[in-house]
Amino acid sequence: MELRYYLGMISGAPFEIRKGCLCDSAAENPAIRLNQTENDPELGEEGFRLETSARGLEITGGTRGLLYGTYEFLERLGCRFFTPLDEKIPCCSTPVLPELHITQIPVLEYRMHDTNDLKRFHRFSVKSRINGGEIPEKFGGSMRYALFVHSMNTLVPQKEFAKTHPEYFAMRDGKRYIPDQPEFTQRCLTNEDVFHIACENVRKILKAHPECRIISISQMDNCAVCTCSECRKVDLEEGSSAGTLIRFVNRIATELKTEFPDVIFDTLAYQYSRPVPRKTRPVENVCVRLCSIECCFSHPIESCDDTSRGVELPDGTRTDFLTDLQNWGKICKRMYIWDYVTCFSHYPTPHPNWHTLQPNLQTFVKNHVKGVFEQGNSKLGGGPDLVELRQYLIAKLLWDPFCDLEKHMTEFLEYYYGKAAPMIREYLETVCKKCETDNIHVGFNDPPVKDFVSEKMLDIYDEILNRAYLAVQGDPLRMVRVRRVQFCPRYLRLKRKSMLQGQLDPVEINAFFTDWRAYGFTRIHEWVSAETAQYAFLKGLWRGEEFYTFSQQEGKEEL
Repeated sequence: MELRYYLGMISGAPFEIRKGCLCDSAAENPAIRLNQTENDPELGEEGFRLETSARGLEITGGTRGLLYGTYEFLERLGCRFFTPLDEKIPCCSTPVLPELHITQIPVLEYRMHDTNDLKRFHRFSVKSRINGGEIPEKFGGSMRYALFVHSMNTLVPQKEFAKTHPEYFAMRDGKRYIPDQPEFTQRCLTNEDVFHIACENVRKILKAHPECRIISISQMDNCAVCTCSECRKVDLEEGSSAGTLIRFVNRIATELKTEFPDVIFDTLAYQYSRPVPRKTRPVENVCVRLCSIECCFSHPIESCDDTSRGVELPDGTRTDFLTDLQNWGKICKRMYIWDYVTCFSHYPTPHPNWHTLQPNLQTFVKNHVKGVFEQGNSKLGGGPDLVELRQYLIAKLLWDPFCDLEKHMTEFLEYYYGKAAPMIREYLETVCKKCETDNIHVGFNDPPVKDFVSEKMLDIYDEILNRAYLAVQGDPLRMVRVRRVQFCPRYLRLKRKSMLQGQLDPVEINAFFTDWRAYGFTRIHEWVSAETAQYAFLKGLWRGEEFYTFSQQEGKEEL
């Protein structure tokens, strides 16, 4: 249906769909044949082949591969699927079938980016060749988690056991650490009851979700690792706090392997568990997902010289991310990455990672990574920091980290921003080059105080974006798109004026938030509403999350 629709759009001619095999007679008109394979050892579920001959075109692929091959063919005809609502479809009354002899197999088995467009619009996810999340079977399905990350509270619930069995929870400073918020509570992974309870709950969840091929058995989102004598003994022996975690996950994966032979048991190498254990190795059906949360994102991983971003080992020494990546790559049968591609504390901050996205993906692949999740601005309405462009480029890189990224960027900018494209490109290049020239290291959650967002640089960004806006006068759609980008320096000026200069202008703040909502944006900070962000201005706070002891207390509502 998709192929017929787009070919009709391109040519203006109706195309007929026939089921079954077409004869090989020379009299048979050339046709496009769609061949879905099963258990093809070369193509698997996602690979595809495009082959032209005198008989026409054959598109061959697995469950999702046939869909990917179809969209690849349409892209070869000039189609571009930039966003769910922005597609470039060429028109030609007599389209010519190009000669094609193409086989593509994805480098990464798991590809996920969490922008709102990719989560909401499943057809667009398939066009982008994303295979994570919850894509329905009619769109090819996905690699679906039965339980996603930070899962220990689900497996060993605090609500059920905190009062009756405090020994199940992490020890800190000689006491069992059980704060009110379960997200702050780690478990004691050397406790036998914790193992049996978690293992049985993993079994129940997998039985309830037979469609899922992967489940996460992973620490909560904090650094309060257990320091009881048994856990501490293991971590010192292993030279890493991943020691207790990998042993724990290995036991569950081994216990359930016969019952669930096709399931991958996933865990995190995150913060204190990022360094590789000295002795224990992940068993065959365990996947380690290494997280880059401490990294600098303005320089490639392999060349960044920021030595302040290491993780402390149990003996007090420190290790850097590249070393951890290389070490996990040597011992894991399956390693995934959790990467960060925006500023979560201030979504309107220009994130200077345009020059690092591709080299970092290539570094991951070089070190045997098989899956990548790029966490970005996932909120309804997106944000002003070129979310649509970054979304498009990341999808291209996840499919092929060695693609012609310059070509993809140019095509997107020219279509999406029209005559403003050169200025938008100048803007993002100026952001990146400032960080590179002055060696400014940028994390995933920085307040907007570094020199690449100084008043001087905001003046430069405003000048570039004002030229962009003037270039698209008379083009209402692209005028709106440029205006959305202009919210970046506008927000930063307002926030810096309030926090660094102590100048609070309620009229200016109210006008900003009125416009923010009118342009379809929702969140400015990751975990709180625009209303809370606005109140943070009045209270003299950098972020709305500062009202809470735990950042996610307000909830996940978009509005």
